[in-house]
Amino acid sequence: MKGAQKVLAAVGVVIGPILATAVDTRAQDFYAGKTISMSTHSTSGAGYDTYLRLLSRHMSKYIPGRPNFIVINQPGAGGLTALNYAARAAPQDGTFLTLVSQGLLVIEATGGRGLQTSLGAFKWLGNLSQSNNVTVTWVTSNIKTIEDATKREVTLGATGAGSATVVGPTLYNSLLGTRFKIIQGYSGSGQIHLAMQRGEIDGHGNSTWTSIKTTLNREFTDGKLNVLIQMGLRKEQELPQVPLLSDLVRSDERKTAIARFMSLAVAVARPFAAPPGVPDDRIVLLRRAFDATTRDQEFLAEANRLNSDIDPMTGEATQAAITGILSTPKSVITDVQAALGSVAN
Repeated sequence: MKGAQKVLAAVGVVIGPILATAVDTRAQDFYAGKTISMSTHSTSGAGYDTYLRLLSRHMSKYIPGRPNFIVINQPGAGGLTALNYAARAAPQDGTFLTLVSQGLLVIEATGGRGLQTSLGAFKWLGNLSQSNNVTVTWVTSNIKTIEDATKREVTLGATGAGSATVVGPTLYNSLLGTRFKIIQGYSGSGQIHLAMQRGEIDGHGNSTWTSIKTTLNREFTDGKLNVLIQMGLRKEQELPQVPLLSDLVRSDERKTAIARFMSLAVAVARPFAAPPGVPDDRIVLLRRAFDATTRDQEFLAEANRLNSDIDPMTGEATQAAITGILSTPKSVITDVQAALGSVAN
């Protein structure tokens, strides 16, 4: 992979400026005076929404023609509503972009239903974060650790079947013997957090760590949250004592393969895409604008104030990661399907 990247970089030195000039000229004509709609499946103020609105405030300066941006919220069906709209009903000309629920990648890879278009067909512009998934409970819950969750029933709030809020605890029940009872139907993380704080449920089924820090940072700092488990490729810096799923199953080869697949999938935590029909020259421009935005000092400073971690992947790397995940060997997928049960169907 590194060798290929070096080759591409070397070629880019020669043809990059020529290609960029041609693309920019065409896009200048297109984007001048336009408005780009940016969609997410989460409700206003939730983690995905926070990231998207942050991006919308800074990305325009890197797109010739300086288009306006608006953010729209399309909650429903664990992210399927927003994704299917982007694939089938949204403009396919580069004036509609979407931040996709990470849980849908696992759903498609395991043969789940509901996606009207493969994620592999979307044109990926980048990924904002590689944040781990975490499951948390409220301070008044008697569930303080993942071991506690194997001894008694734990009620967790979730959105819809395609979401990480359902996939995560379902997986833990299968691999670790936890007793998570998943309560679906919440409109988003904000509603889940309110229910958790009122004592209606014990905790939040699954969320990215950066989303928890964005929406519940003060509560975490004040010791009101119990972080039970994290899933990803490495431990989060602030959670050195919280076990990784991969560490908990390392003695079992089959479970280790499942954990490896899931950990790679969740590392694409905030993937940003254009619909499948957007012309390739506009994709090149939008990818470069995304890259430039994630290096912008004003953008990074605001992200820091919002407790939104920025650990980006380029559009090309995101596209390759998603293609790789969707190409996982059937033997591994079969074991993942078994672990997820009806969630994967």
